[in-house]
Amino acid sequence: MRITVLTQLAKGLLLPSELSATLAAELQRLKWFLWHGNVFRSLQTVDDIATDLEDQDTGGQQDRDRLDKLAKAVREFGGYLAANASAIPNYGERYRAGEIISTSFVESAVNQVISKRMVKKQQMRWSPRGAHLLLQIRTRVLNDTLADDYRRWYRDFTHTPDRQDQAA
Repeated sequence: MRITVLTQLAKGLLLPSELSATLAAELQRLKWFLWHGNVFRSLQTVDDIATDLEDQDTGGQQDRDRLDKLAKAVREFGGYLAANASAIPNYGERYRAGEIISTSFVESAVNQVISKRMVKKQQMRWSPRGAHLLLQIRTRVLNDTLADDYRRWYRDFTHTPDRQDQAA
């Protein structure tokens, strides 16, 4: 998504055709590295793009401002990548292994369930606060951390798993 925005910013610049083509190719290269989980090469590419933009001679102050704006956006994207490097998956590897590479179906299901419970015509309607608290509890159950929370809150709490918990 952010690479699309960077590409649109680059298209809006009045650059020589050679530089414009090089910039587009570098952004595609950056996208390829990210798709394949290669954060190190992605960061190198971000640095190359930003340096090329900063070193570019321009015809006027307005062009310089536009180049600086794009260079700033590219650097900020590099900061985002560096901060989230450990969370960036290798989508190419996952795709080849037949694994799911999108969570859109989960997000859609959650939106359907929540929106159904939040409408006014529903007999047992959730409040926004109640829905938030319910989702926090459900997340802790799925992450298997709810018992730890209870032990922290109530020192005498002992959890004996049900037969269903032991089977899972």
